[in-house]
Amino acid sequence: MGSKVCCKARMDVFPWHKFELGAGAIVEDYAVVNNGAGDVFIGKKSRIGIGSVVVGPLVIGDRTSLGPHVHIAGFNHTYEDGETDWNEQGLTLRPITIGNECLIGANSVVVAGVTIGDRVQVGAGSVVTKDLPSCCLAVGNPARIIKKYNPETKTWERV
Repeated sequence: MGSKVCCKARMDVFPWHKFELGAGAIVEDYAVVNNGAGDVFIGKKSRIGIGSVVVGPLVIGDRTSLGPHVHIAGFNHTYEDGETDWNEQGLTLRPITIGNECLIGANSVVVAGVTIGDRVQVGAGSVVTKDLPSCCLAVGNPARIIKKYNPETKTWERV
């Protein structure tokens, strides 16, 4: 259906979780897609940028682009027992949802459990630790909203 996984991308796609790559979507070279911890859905005409890492559980909407070297993972390692090797403690799954027509800037990180609305732009190098509503621009570490779109005035307004 016109989807493309570049030849140097790493697709760690396992049968015990779902994986879906929408029509016209692209996974660029050196990107890693992994559904070992949870389902991964990448929407139509979306793009996973060069060198990016996406690990489920994760849903990326349609026409959303990740810049180069973006890291998104819907889990954290469990560290509850201070006397047991972390490798033996399992994972805490917290799904990530990224809406339609979003742009996640280069070298950004989206942490487990975050929901990003539609038409959100995340500035390069940002760390998204909290949910972002639709139609906003967020930047920084931790990312904070600096502009929102006002549909009444049809302008972007500083927050």
